[in-house]
Amino acid sequence: MNQQNITLISFGHFRKDILESISENVRTEFLLPVFIKEGHLDLSDFYDSFRRQYNGNTILKVIDTRFSSDIQKTIGLFSVDLFIPILTFIFGQAMLNGRSGIASLYRLSNERYGLPANEAILLERFRKEVIHELGHTFGLVHCHITSCVMRSSTYVEDIDQKGISLCLKCRNEIGLG
Repeated sequence: MNQQNITLISFGHFRKDILESISENVRTEFLLPVFIKEGHLDLSDFYDSFRRQYNGNTILKVIDTRFSSDIQKTIGLFSVDLFIPILTFIFGQAMLNGRSGIASLYRLSNERYGLPANEAILLERFRKEVIHELGHTFGLVHCHITSCVMRSSTYVEDIDQKGISLCLKCRNEIGLG
């Protein structure tokens, strides 16, 4: 791992304790300093009125060009409904072996699925998604080990079933083993 740090950029209203909790999990997982910043984007530029969602591909490109650098991994944190043209929705996305990714809380809350609100579950899902997308930036592809955070997640239930950490195989692949 040759990156010097990880930066989490909040694009929206995230409570400080949530950002600090995620930052601590990321620091523990990747053994790198983690910084939290606030970012500003006019999200209307990314809104698809036909789909009533925000284009993850174009948001990711802007995060990469305007907010990233070669000495850090950057994850943009959002609370809007993201999509890419080939999928109905996404929880997040990252550039494989790149420097940028995005993650959104939007589809991670229980209320979205008719269940009672549960902030602990929401935070756990968001932590997993951020760590998962960061894994992609370090070159990790989807893992088939059930408990690995790098396992693919098509549905929120998939996120719930996997662990919050990289498996030993994935840790070894990026030099953390």
